Amino acid sequence: MERRTHTAVLAAASLLLAAGCSSGGAAPHGAGRSSAPAKSAASPGASPSSAVPPAKGSVKVTATLVTGLKSPWGVAVLPGGDLLVGSRDTGKIVRVSAKNGKITELGSVPGVDPGGEGGLLGIAVSPSFGADHQVYAYFTTASDNRIARMVYDEKRPPGNQLGAPDTLFKGIPKGEIHNGGRIAFGPDKMLYAGTGETGDSGLAQDKKSPAGKILRMTPDGKPVHGNPAADSVVYDYGHRNVQGLAWDADDRLWASEFGQDTWDELNLIEPGRNYGWPEAEGKAKGAAAGPGFVDPVEEWRPAVASPSGIAYAKGSIWMASLRGERLWRIPLNGTKPVAAPQAFLQGTYGRLRTVVAAGDGTLWLVTSNTDGRGTPHKGDDRILRLKVS
Repeated sequence: MERRTHTAVLAAASLLLAAGCSSGGAAPHGAGRSSAPAKSAASPGASPSSAVPPAKGSVKVTATLVTGLKSPWGVAVLPGGDLLVGSRDTGKIVRVSAKNGKITELGSVPGVDPGGEGGLLGIAVSPSFGADHQVYAYFTTASDNRIARMVYDEKRPPGNQLGAPDTLFKGIPKGEIHNGGRIAFGPDKMLYAGTGETGDSGLAQDKKSPAGKILRMTPDGKPVHGNPAADSVVYDYGHRNVQGLAWDADDRLWASEFGQDTWDELNLIEPGRNYGWPEAEGKAKGAAAGPGFVDPVEEWRPAVASPSGIAYAKGSIWMASLRGERLWRIPLNGTKPVAAPQAFLQGTYGRLRTVVAAGDGTLWLVTSNTDGRGTPHKGDDRILRLKVS
């Protein structure tokens, strides 16, 4: 069955605020190899994984680690297992003990200008954290979105543990919507960033703009040898609003993305490829909109998804959903799904923003009900620990 959305239906730009935005709709509750690209990018047709997950999995909430977080967005796992959590609206970063949920404030990221879907978004820790103690942040300022790093000194008093920001990359367009914001270090020790097109859909196809792209750069913010263009950090293009980044057991890069009002997407990322926006959305891109576009591996209606963060564990991609208020499991055999996506926790905890692999086969799941788009309940927002299969 052909499922396609053409550019013509995009004329009503105001719809960008109504569907598929990083907030979705409000609803009540009920790691070092080389600087070469990850092998998924180089060989997307790689052989199936040796351990194929079952078609049906399971999720069990084993603990609530912490409650009372305000607008949590980015999460990074420190060596040893503790979590760094950023607040989109306050610009603060806190450390949460993985053992008992104790919160210690590191400090605030200077220059954060929250508003709409902007603010302090993704955070990551350096792959050489034990030596350099660097924390990376993607955030919105008064003029742009940018990436900076700060030294984290836990010996200093709480609230004053972050050094001055060192801006690595700036000039990513900002907007009330579609600021992207997820950052992560890949198996190649390079920094990847998902960006949005800010509601100006034409930027997604403009290879000179960092908007509507996945960017790949060195830890110092420079283009990486092996990128599609030697002098550019642009890794791929044609995205509406990338929200999740994760690598599987074979180092293939996956990304979640908000569609407009037809299809949200999970994509297998290949360097230099065009993921279609705004010319095409969802599957059958080549058939309906011409050759050259990459189809998503899976697609969802925004009402059941509006995807945010993703993680890889137990042979599956796990995708947090905002408007859909559920956690999706996509079991994979290499680059192909084993079965249809399976939903868990539907409506139980409200909007789900970020999911992170804990490193022992379990997941951390972060809710997102205090960001102005959800319906907060007592204890929101929280971090849950999940046992999955």
